[in-house]
Amino acid sequence: CKSLPETPLFQLLGLSIATLSTVAHYGLRFTLISNISLDSNAYKVIHHSAFYFGICLSMTLILAALLSSAATVRESQCLTAMGFFCFALAFCGLIPAACWRYTHSTEVEDSMMDVYDFVYEEVRRNTSSFRRHELTAIHEAFLCCGKHSPFGDTTDVENTTCPPNQVHNEGQDCLREIQDFLKKHMDSVFSLLGIAIGFTVYGMFLTSFLWFSIHFSSNLYWKGKYTLR
Repeated sequence: CKSLPETPLFQLLGLSIATLSTVAHYGLRFTLISNISLDSNAYKVIHHSAFYFGICLSMTLILAALLSSAATVRESQCLTAMGFFCFALAFCGLIPAACWRYTHSTEVEDSMMDVYDFVYEEVRRNTSSFRRHELTAIHEAFLCCGKHSPFGDTTDVENTTCPPNQVHNEGQDCLREIQDFLKKHMDSVFSLLGIAIGFTVYGMFLTSFLWFSIHFSSNLYWKGKYTLR
């Protein structure tokens, strides 16, 4: 009998994208920077847009997998066409996302580091005690301590906002730590986008083949013998 054994892979891919989007949106470090970010900073827009895009993409892939499964069992042209449409819709969303990631590779890092620079300078000028609390929260979340000075000295900002167990001379430079953290995360996102693009192309090929198979009834011997594995 014929089957569509790749269906669980599409569902797993959709769940992986949803998990990564949720972690990025509600993770401590991302949420902290988003809450501190000013309206003029691009990070808050990127933060929310990436989450909604990821959730919509994951739902589209899972729906495509379910429709393909139902189409395989019932040998339905309508369900097959709907599954193809979902795969095509996901593909049309993935290509611009991958292009944006390639052409704006440093925009997320720059906007996130701009938030830290702003808070750091506000605390250095002693303009807001609330900003001091935010800077302390950033240091604790990223396990870093201020910005390294070329002269190697520790300012009052580091002395008052770094965790007690962090020593400035041994601690991580926050700008470097933010950059390294985002680089690892964005590499994972880009890899997942590449995998998703490959699977959506494969899904479109499978659903189109199944549609033509049913439409032209070229495999009458298999009529009524489609199953799922």
